[in-house]
Amino acid sequence: MYAVVAILGFVLLVKGYAMARQDPMLLYTSPTWLRHGAMVLLLPVFPLILSAYLPGRIQSAVGHPTLVATQIWAIAHLLVNGMLADVMLFGSLLAWAAIDQRSMSRRTPRMIAMAPRSAVNDAIAIVAGLGLYAGFLFGLHTWLTGVPIFSASLPG
Repeated sequence: MYAVVAILGFVLLVKGYAMARQDPMLLYTSPTWLRHGAMVLLLPVFPLILSAYLPGRIQSAVGHPTLVATQIWAIAHLLVNGMLADVMLFGSLLAWAAIDQRSMSRRTPRMIAMAPRSAVNDAIAIVAGLGLYAGFLFGLHTWLTGVPIFSASLPG
């Protein structure tokens, strides 16, 4: 039942965001150079997400890698997207991840069966994560979102 509710929530989020983008309201315009900074800021996102499922030193050091990745992802997108719909989407996801991370740090951790911690897992998370990052740079982002990362219509 949880999966059905989660999928429904995601579908509604995507549809609502698409509808809001049809009537754009500009809140701010970022300097062109900030897009390059955002791309650098996004480098650790996929390795962090993968490290949540591949136990190693990254997971131990970060604690909640998926929530940290979500926060970095949201901040990077807020730096370069100044439309009201973007600020509402990425800002709310940033707030949710920050609140959830704080909440999880106050809870008693429960034991979850997982593979043993290994430096190999860290290497896999980094290499595969950077591969996913490259994939998003060169087509996956456009294919999934309809928004090209590199575009002649964008300034810079």
